Amino acid sequence: MSAEHHPTGPRPGAPHPNGPRPADTRATDVHPGPGFGPGSGPGGSAGAGPGGSGPGGGRAGVRDPSAERTARAALTRVLEPGDAHAGRWLREHGAAGLLGLLTGPASGSAVLTGVGPDRITGYRDRAAAADPAGDLAATEAAGGRFVCPGDPDWPTQLDDLGDSRPIGLWVRGSPSLRAWALRSVAVVGARACTPYGAHMAAGLAAGLAERGWVVVSGAAYGIDGAAHRGVLAAGGATAAVLACGVDTGYPRGHDGLLRRIAGQGLLIAELPPGSHPTRSRFVLRNRVIAALTRGTVVVEAAHRSGSLATARWAGRLGRHTMGVPGPATSALSAGVHELLRGEAVLVTDAAEVVELVGDMGDLAPPRRGPVCARDLLGPRTARVLDALPAGRASPVAEVALAAGSDTDEVIGRLYELHSLGFVERQGDAWQLTRGRDGPDTQSGEPRRGGA
Repeated sequence: MSAEHHPTGPRPGAPHPNGPRPADTRATDVHPGPGFGPGSGPGGSAGAGPGGSGPGGGRAGVRDPSAERTARAALTRVLEPGDAHAGRWLREHGAAGLLGLLTGPASGSAVLTGVGPDRITGYRDRAAAADPAGDLAATEAAGGRFVCPGDPDWPTQLDDLGDSRPIGLWVRGSPSLRAWALRSVAVVGARACTPYGAHMAAGLAAGLAERGWVVVSGAAYGIDGAAHRGVLAAGGATAAVLACGVDTGYPRGHDGLLRRIAGQGLLIAELPPGSHPTRSRFVLRNRVIAALTRGTVVVEAAHRSGSLATARWAGRLGRHTMGVPGPATSALSAGVHELLRGEAVLVTDAAEVVELVGDMGDLAPPRRGPVCARDLLGPRTARVLDALPAGRASPVAEVALAAGSDTDEVIGRLYELHSLGFVERQGDAWQLTRGRDGPDTQSGEPRRGGA
């Protein structure tokens, strides 16, 4: 996937995670990763292993991949998503090293700078209670898996988040996460959406699915749920990024929908099994939705909608930001309209979305109004038709005077119009065919030339 089609932008938050790359003797250090650019995201080399020099890699040489994976699974229960300080610690010490600092003597935690002692104490308490082997076994038994940086299934575009990238992802569903993320678009919006918003989200998501795109959303009420349902109804591919564990049915009203997504698509979470959502976790999962996809479409959002945070992340990461307009009087569209006044692009259907996020040549069809029969008339013939008054017959001489032409040409044009069904002859006079005269649909006034 070329960089010119899928640009990556500046990373929010933390400083650049990788300085000069240290020597690394592991033969499996680099896996070819698709990302959205050639080779590497801002987090280091594409596919850097769990102990490599991307975010979360370390400065030492060889690390045990199995130990790093287990440690990352444990750290998902210790650290909150999106913690840039924790991402820096991972980069400096590696996952196993960081877990050792949090479970070893308290004096060792002194090297973990940037946060207060109370937070370190909280991390140490969580680390002592973590059971990564149990979490991994429970997830596998439920048909899930744990994916972390360096795995063949890791979507390297998440490295664009730098030190804020996920420690790892708990995934439920059989499709390849990396392959699906290559052609994915986020569709997000208000929870308390209008019927118009739900209709637009479902139709747009179904259209994307029919064009072979994966639709990513957050499985919330409103626009998210409508987008997922639109894809499932079209027999397409959809993924839900959750603010809780992949085994936690939230919101409760979407338990059935989540089961359908798990069976037909993917459930994705940064948090380990059994974790419950919080307000901050909802906000932080938006960065994963934005980074995972090529672009974000917002369908209905008030000024304080969380979906606008997803759009802002997409913009900072260099992804496409799009919005579906709504009524100017609707508060639920006010946030979208504000986006459209900035860097976002107005879209109304799947074809326009694909034109932005797709490959070169994926153009939306030209838009034009319906073609009427009179639009196909030549200019002189149309002028004769316009010269006929509505509601009465008119002699040829009167029509010629009104059309600014001679009677011989007007007679020829009238017979041409007669063959097309526009006019009919009444003795020596001509009139518009019945049903073609009447008031103008815009002004309400009778007009020449019929309907």
